[in-house]
Amino acid sequence: MFRSIPGRILCCYGISCCFPRSRAPVGSEMFQTIRQFLQLIRFSHTIFALPFALLAAVLAWNQPGSLFRWRDLAGILFCMVTARSAAMAFNRLVDRRIDAGNPRTAGRHLPAGLLSVRSVTVFTLLMSVLFVAATTVFLPKRLPLLLSVPVLLFLLGYSLSKRFTSLCHYWLSAALMLSPIAAWIAVRDEFAVVPGLIAAVIFFWVGGFDILYACQDADFDRSSRLNSLPARFGVPIALRMAFTSHLLTIVMLFFLWKMAALGPIFLTGIILISLLLLYEHWLVRPDDLSRVNIAFFNVNAIISFGILVLGCIDVWLL
Repeated sequence: MFRSIPGRILCCYGISCCFPRSRAPVGSEMFQTIRQFLQLIRFSHTIFALPFALLAAVLAWNQPGSLFRWRDLAGILFCMVTARSAAMAFNRLVDRRIDAGNPRTAGRHLPAGLLSVRSVTVFTLLMSVLFVAATTVFLPKRLPLLLSVPVLLFLLGYSLSKRFTSLCHYWLSAALMLSPIAAWIAVRDEFAVVPGLIAAVIFFWVGGFDILYACQDADFDRSSRLNSLPARFGVPIALRMAFTSHLLTIVMLFFLWKMAALGPIFLTGIILISLLLLYEHWLVRPDDLSRVNIAFFNVNAIISFGILVLGCIDVWLL
């Protein structure tokens, strides 16, 4: 007789629950949608670039003639979040069919149907508009507003790079390296060497760990005719390329320490970061990629926040 009961009537654990399933409260649905969008854009991964942007801002405020304004700090934070959110949402949009074919990414929000293409498109446009609009916070400094659209287009362009270049890892790192340059411009309204060196650190650091991350998809990328260094040269060679990239990261950190006139605490931090990068490469081996996510998130989160904290201590306390 239970077969005649409509599907919306529950029978659970031997007790007949003959009540229609109630609809979730509106507030609960809204919270769930917000949570899904935060997961879609990997909001927690903002920690990779944000500390470098804040370090550039701290160093810029420490320059003679610089004036600290709370609205500049708020603007830097808001621009970082909206620009990255637009870029990540756009990436999920254009890669949704690729993600659906990859067992590792098939459970992402668009392939799994958790979010609609329309809602993610609206979200991408909204974040893009908010990013450009937020640069007006820095007025009367005009460079942030003038550069906002070119910067946004470059960020969005990364999502297409895997279709035509195996150097896509360094497009990503070039996109993220704009953050300290942009933060410096927001404070000083000028280009300078110091934020350029912070950008160089990001360029080689992010490029290296994105190569590590891409090793998981080397076979899929090759079969799908997508470009990446692991797909083109194989995992063992790609790991050596990532290691070289991280050696250059360390070199750039020493240049930054020298040019920014930082002290012994930051120098000690460079040594510790060097050890962490070596540990990252010890975790990931050609025949064992099971610990890539530990290397990707945990170790790199420590590195990014460590650089910010040590840099601030050197600037403010020494």
